[in-house]
Amino acid sequence: MTESLHLVVITGMSGAGKTVAIQSFEDMGYFCVDNMPPGLIPKFWELIRESGKVTKIALVVDLRSRAFFEEIQNMLVEIDNTGFIDTSLLFLDASDEELVSRYKETRRTHPMAMDGLVTEGIRKERAILEDLKTRATLVIDTTNLTPRQLREKINHEFKQTDDLGFHIEMLSFGFKYGLPIDADIVMDVRFLPNPHYIAELRPRTGLDKEVYDYVMSFPETDEFYNNFVTLLKNILPGYVKEGKSSLTIAIGCTGGQHRSVALSERVGHALEDLDYRVNITHRDKDKRKETVNRS
Repeated sequence: MTESLHLVVITGMSGAGKTVAIQSFEDMGYFCVDNMPPGLIPKFWELIRESGKVTKIALVVDLRSRAFFEEIQNMLVEIDNTGFIDTSLLFLDASDEELVSRYKETRRTHPMAMDGLVTEGIRKERAILEDLKTRATLVIDTTNLTPRQLREKINHEFKQTDDLGFHIEMLSFGFKYGLPIDADIVMDVRFLPNPHYIAELRPRTGLDKEVYDYVMSFPETDEFYNNFVTLLKNILPGYVKEGKSSLTIAIGCTGGQHRSVALSERVGHALEDLDYRVNITHRDKDKRKETVNRS
């Protein structure tokens, strides 16, 4: 295998934002593992290398004891001696005052102060991590960063040129088969005239020109389409700004065969014209045909 592998080890002070960080890497297409013992990382990495299917990995390592600290130091030395792994060490930090405030807000107990003060746990952890922080490829101080700002900073530092970024999943579905549980926006077009009641259109789908033209021939269809696309044009930049990597827009009709399919196609292509990356899927387009065949 000639392609190099990229490993990002995420560590730092407890409460400094490691959860937000790992979510950011996941959105960038990294294979992510949270809280793996450092001693298992070299073997895990060897398995990944042999599979040849994953080239970007992010690992969160919580260093809550001196033993863990020594393990990760040895692990980093071992990985640095390989010629095929590009390793980055991301260290997240924050001021003691901010860390105390975050623990009080969430009412969590510091992992190194189970029976004592949060400040004492922070002091112990900072002492253990001091040397590792000096080895970090990048140190991010999250004291004055919101979760969104932290995501933006991580994206700026680690996003690769081949990452495709924000994309839209356009999905048609039939209400009779249930709502799509992963949809961010759901629109109901059952108010439009139904091609199901036109004998020659009934067996066809919204991908067929006859059905598509029928659905689009009504003034209410144009009104819905224009208003919906205008709405999306106004709100989609907000999703991008918030750091969302994908958005699923679902349009439903009764059976997911005619109206929702035609409008998902039209809306999806309109969003492509606005330079968004769009994938169009028709979940229930052939469900009726499958039911007929089984009976």
